[in-house]
This record gives sequence, structure tokens and C-alpha cells, in this order.
Amino acid sequence: MFRAQGPTFAVALLVSVVILGTLGYHWTEGWGLWRAFYTTILGITTVDLPPMSRSGQIFTVALLLAGVSAALYTFTLLATVVVEGGLPKRLQRRRHQRMLETLTDHFIICGYGRIGSIVAQQFQRQQVPFVVVERDPDRVHAAMEDGALAVEADASREEVLKRVGIDRARGVIAAVGTDAENVYAVLSARVMRPDLFIVGRAETEDATQKLKRAGADRVISPYQIGGMQMAQTALRPAVVDFVELATSSDNLELAMEEITIAAASALANQSILNANLRQRYGVIVVGIQRRQTGKIEFNPEPDTLIGPSDKLVVLGRPASLKRLETEAAG
Repeated sequence: MFRAQGPTFAVALLVSVVILGTLGYHWTEGWGLWRAFYTTILGITTVDLPPMSRSGQIFTVALLLAGVSAALYTFTLLATVVVEGGLPKRLQRRRHQRMLETLTDHFIICGYGRIGSIVAQQFQRQQVPFVVVERDPDRVHAAMEDGALAVEADASREEVLKRVGIDRARGVIAAVGTDAENVYAVLSARVMRPDLFIVGRAETEDATQKLKRAGADRVISPYQIGGMQMAQTALRPAVVDFVELATSSDNLELAMEEITIAAASALANQSILNANLRQRYGVIVVGIQRRQTGKIEFNPEPDTLIGPSDKLVVLGRPASLKRLETEAAG
């Protein structure tokens, strides 16, 4: 059903007045179409008009009333559209697209439910770049209100992952509402980026196996971890307190970090003893993850060799860890 309102109607109304005015002068004054059109524009804009007959003057009065009214209505409506949503929304979309295009070494968080929002909060505290992909518009709005860059889309679609820069991403967090959606999201991400680090959320053991087969590097079950955390808290509260202290992003005194040793770093191919990490940086080497096998050697001996591309799991003050990370990068 046609609605007599809106920008389209306003423009159509103004064009109709111009056409009728042109035809009216053509009929009443016998002018050519160009002169009739030219006079119509002069009349609408209230510019001085050429001499004309009484019938032309009567028609001009009617044309002025209709033309000025249509013009004011059209310009007012168009200005309202620009100010109240049209232009700002377009500018916001362009800014949003530019931010997506400049993202690099970031994480893609699929889903902004209870798990996804917590992950986003942790990334924000540690100043890690990320983008949220969520289908629910309310959750997208909530993510943007929390200061996150968010896209309303299906995270399992390859064109969506390409749009949020999966080719430049550091990793993907699949935390959508259902196991099936997480499996699809992980599978799509793995097909597009075989080398990407992917973490998936699973509610059941069956989903855990499916996510691993789909390509997830790590699968997290919130219920299993929650249960284990409660058991460990009951049995070893001091140990749990220490681990939380070392891994909390709010802690300014002590932190546990994973640092990759670049091949060009002076630390590569040195033993822990010769690298003198404890004295130089005040850090404790908790473990080493070997590049070749991916296995972690906990509490390594002082003569353990640090290979290129190995990852050190170290404990220390944030400032000390930053200095070590700089040297490890070569």
C-alpha cells in the first residue's frame, strides 16, 4: 500500500509540481516547454517573473502556493532524514568498516553470550584487539555499549569471517549458544585458515570430540572447568588462590605469560642457566612448550636448552615480562 509520506513522496511531490507548472504555462501562455519550465522554477523560488496574462497570473498564484509548500516540505523532510539518521548512520557504517579493515593480529569472538562477553572483557583489560560476531541484534548492541567492535552476522559463514579479517586474525573463539553452531564456526574458520589458533566451547563430551575433529586447537567445557575449579578450591584453596593471582588481568604485582622465542633472539639456543633469566629479568620459568612436539616441559632443569620458536611459560612482574618479551622477539 502506498504511503503518502517519506523522502520518496516528498521528492515525487516536488517533481509533480514542476511538471504541472511547466505544462500549465505551456497551455495558458502558449510558451515553449523550456520557457515554461524556466518560469516554473522562477515561480517556485519566488524570483521576479516576466509579464503574463491574467490567466497566467492566476495560475502563478496557485503554482507559488503549491510549489513553496512542496519545496519546504521536501527540504525539511530531507534535512530531517540527514540529521536524524541518514548521514550519521552512513558515517558510522563507514567508520565501522574502516575499523574492520585496519584490524590485525586480533581475535574473532563468535557469540556474545555469557562466555563470549567474559572473554571480551578479559581482552579489553589486556588491550588485546578483537571483534565480536553475533546474530542477535540485542547482544550486538550490548557489545557495542561495552565498547567492543561488533558485527551482526552468522559466524559460520565464510564471507562473514572474511569481512572481519580472518586472514589477518590471531585466533578465533567459538562461543556461540549451541554446540552445532560452534562446530560450524570452527569448521569454517579452519577451512579458511589452516594455521589459525582456534578455541571452541563445548557443553558435552560428544561436542568436544566433534569440535576437535572440526579443527579446534583447544576445546573448553565451562561446566567441566567449573566443576574442577570447585573441587580444587575445596581441596587446595591456597593453590587456587595463587593460580588466580598469577593469571588475573587485574593483578599488577604478579603475572604468568607465554613468550615465544624468535629464531633471531639472543636467547635462542641457550640454556636457561646461560640465559640468566632469573637474575636479568626476575622471572621464573615454569615450563617450555616445544615447537616440534607441542608438549610442555614443566619445571625444566637449569641446563635445558631454549630452542628457536619454543614458548616459555614464565612467572614474574608485568614490567619484567615486557622486557623479556622484547628481547625474545629479537
